[in-house]
Amino acid sequence: MGSLLVGGLVFVFLSMATSIGLVVRGRLPDHHLNAESKDVIRLATAVVGTLSALTLGLLIASAKSSYDNAEVEMRTAAARVLLLDRVMAQYGPETDKARQLLRELIERRLSRGWTAETTDETFGDAPGEYQDIEAVQAVLRSLLPRGAVQHSLQARAVEVSGMMAEAHWLLVESGEEGLPWAFVTVLVCWLSLLFATFGLQAPANLTVLSILLVCALSVAGAIFLVSDMANPYLGLIRVSDAPLQSAIERLGKP
Repeated sequence: MGSLLVGGLVFVFLSMATSIGLVVRGRLPDHHLNAESKDVIRLATAVVGTLSALTLGLLIASAKSSYDNAEVEMRTAAARVLLLDRVMAQYGPETDKARQLLRELIERRLSRGWTAETTDETFGDAPGEYQDIEAVQAVLRSLLPRGAVQHSLQARAVEVSGMMAEAHWLLVESGEEGLPWAFVTVLVCWLSLLFATFGLQAPANLTVLSILLVCALSVAGAIFLVSDMANPYLGLIRVSDAPLQSAIERLGKP
């Protein structure tokens, strides 16, 4: 589900909850909303408000952690690509085919996007990324090193390409994690209850209604940010592929 859609739905739910509170307020007998009743309502909703704030804080922290990890993964991937290319360059011209395959792999990755859904898709005759990595590894393993230096460089190249393959499968396996939707659902229910009680206690004038709508929009914006950052390769706030763009400019150099 798109982050904008999630945020929009949360705003609609909170607005509806506020409207329901206003409608119920107009139909309740006066003694249901006297000073003592309002004090009890405030005490009860304070508990729910505290729980909502804690849950929203946990979600924001989790989403920020996912985003930061994705940024680190992007920079690490770019560094490994450059390292592998330089190790192959030091080995000698026998690795030219593997270096070309590596460049094509990165070009396809940049054109397809950095997501678990697109990384293994095939486009015409173009293989999935895991097949690209395995093709590079196959060339590296087929090399016949001459001397200890080339043998060491071959082992290092195979090791780095193995780390790239491992990172690929980690991306695939963790690609469906996203948001903990059970947390989000419970949080929205709590927030709806809070906004319903706001409407229940609020006088129906334009100033109060405007403030409540702005608050609902602010909360929906926070949920949007959480949802967007939990999918760091897809959303409006996405991880930049600048490290890979920079790396591809250096690939293939002597």
